[in-house]
Amino acid sequence: MAAVTVRVPASSANLGPGFDCFAAALGVFLELEVSEAPSFELLTDLDVRRDRSNLAVSAFERLHPASGYRFRLSSQIPLSGGAGSSAAAIVAGLLAAARVSGATGANAELLELASELEGHPDNVAAALLGGIVVCADGEAHRLEPPASLQALLVVPDRAVRTQRARSVLPATVALSDSVYNTAHGALLMLGLASGDLELIARGLGDRLHQPYRAHLYPRSAELLAAAASLGAIGASISGAGPTVLVWVQRDAAAAVAAKLRERAAGWAQVLAAPFAPGGAEVL
Repeated sequence: MAAVTVRVPASSANLGPGFDCFAAALGVFLELEVSEAPSFELLTDLDVRRDRSNLAVSAFERLHPASGYRFRLSSQIPLSGGAGSSAAAIVAGLLAAARVSGATGANAELLELASELEGHPDNVAAALLGGIVVCADGEAHRLEPPASLQALLVVPDRAVRTQRARSVLPATVALSDSVYNTAHGALLMLGLASGDLELIARGLGDRLHQPYRAHLYPRSAELLAAAASLGAIGASISGAGPTVLVWVQRDAAAAVAAKLRERAAGWAQVLAAPFAPGGAEVL
């Protein structure tokens, strides 16, 4: 069997008001190569598990045994902080297994299985389909990212566990906050569909998760509030954080990145992470 290589983009979930239902694919990638071998083997320079509990391998084994295969795993995606590294690994494992086993399952079937493994659909949907996705009723609906839009990731050196970030969310929220997020989520999607950057900026407002998590990563929260003053369209906490997704006009990306690097010196790195129209692919 010829080696199978799968390339999967990073992803940013929530996108401000779209808690657990909006996400975007980003042009930072994970690659998984699977080839025949005398026995199971996982080769990687990443700080991840090297046995069958590895996310990519365990996802692979949902469709095909890993015995007799060598896995080579590499990634540009930050391993923690909300950039979708786990979703990328799951999608890579499933797609590799589908190719090895000769399965012809549709994206909808892979998305269902990936969502089960990840625990929610937003990151895996963006990683699988590319672009910007809205997840509802077990389905993912995709939008093409506007050509004028660029993204930057500010990745803090210190991570916050997703479980802890989830634990600080309230069990109930005010009706006014629900209405606010519904309205701003609609504005964001209208802006993305039409390419209206002003609507996108307005649509990034959130009252359901970012305010409750701000004390866990105060520097990220401060950057969120300061993004517009640095020349960005706006910003959102990427997933559960503390990574910040900074939304910029393409022509202004270099200048904004320079300001971000100055502001993040000593506590975070800044990565160019363009919105990726393409999703996971078997090379």
